[in-house]
Amino acid sequence: MSNVVKLNVPSRLTDDEARYGALVATFARHRRAEDDVFWLKENAEILNVLESAAISPGREALTALSGFYDSVASRLSFFPQYYRFILSIALDLEDLGLPGQTAEALCARVADEGLPEAELSDLQRLEARRLLARRGIVALPRDGGLEERLRDFAARCSTFAIPNKKAAYELTHIVFYLSEYGRRDPRLSEAAETSLVYAGTLAFLDRNADLLSEIAIAMHYADIQVPQPWVEFLDNALNAMRVTAHSDSHRMDDYHEYLVANWRSATCRGAGFSGPIYSGAMRFDAAPRGTSPLRELSECLFLLGANRGDDWHGMRQTVGELLSPEARVVLHEAAAAVPAQFEAFFARFARAEGRGAGRSGP
Repeated sequence: MSNVVKLNVPSRLTDDEARYGALVATFARHRRAEDDVFWLKENAEILNVLESAAISPGREALTALSGFYDSVASRLSFFPQYYRFILSIALDLEDLGLPGQTAEALCARVADEGLPEAELSDLQRLEARRLLARRGIVALPRDGGLEERLRDFAARCSTFAIPNKKAAYELTHIVFYLSEYGRRDPRLSEAAETSLVYAGTLAFLDRNADLLSEIAIAMHYADIQVPQPWVEFLDNALNAMRVTAHSDSHRMDDYHEYLVANWRSATCRGAGFSGPIYSGAMRFDAAPRGTSPLRELSECLFLLGANRGDDWHGMRQTVGELLSPEARVVLHEAAAAVPAQFEAFFARFARAEGRGAGRSGP
């Protein structure tokens, strides 16, 4: 006689509305408390992804946030410093189908109280302008040079040939806001388009699927073709993501990479969030990352010292011999992905102070 052991294995949801409802609910109810600013951040992000990717989750899928929506006016009154998160959540909930017209009054209050004027960051000022514009209100009307300052930042392509993740993420968000998340032509200059290529090359070398997903979305919004090696890397990274039901969702996980990877897939391929989704708490874990080829390359060039040159063709063999086989493959893939721009990228990345292929002698 054998004993039958019953395993309590959570079942995957298959109905779209149930799946999106579970996804919204895991951020609304199972990760953080509503009084945590990171709760605001995460919920603003999931709703922004759904709205920007033109995903219609259905009214029932949004019910986990209906209580927050009902109290959103009082929350804005008490937490004006978080107005961008609060406003973003309210706007997206309404635009995704939750009944109500509260967001318009919130936008008017934000403008009347001059909250965008308290922002020092041009990027946050542009975000505020975009949020209020969604209900027909003009924010910061006296700041006529706001867009041009950000366009100048985006056009300084040398910034994005040096590892600087903060600047790269800011670049993607400039494109998001200028393009209204793909609703209009952002009218990027050729230099700004080059900046996206440089930032993407660094992210590809770093095997950073989170950042590269955002760059790919920005390029899509700007009608720039995403290099095929980047697409293949991002597809593989998305397929390797693990979603685990009822695990320890309080530990840090890779939720942001999960969101932007699926956003990229939905935006560029028309198929996002097709992997497993469960009811209740979930964790989102990317595949483990090994040693960064970008780090190897940077260390290699730094140690070359006076023998470091800015000519890619002259330095290719020297650098390749000093890298691990894995890093060498990724470097060659990066060069092949953007053949028209890689030589100029490398000249800036090498920081060789105008030296060609480096010194050959003492």
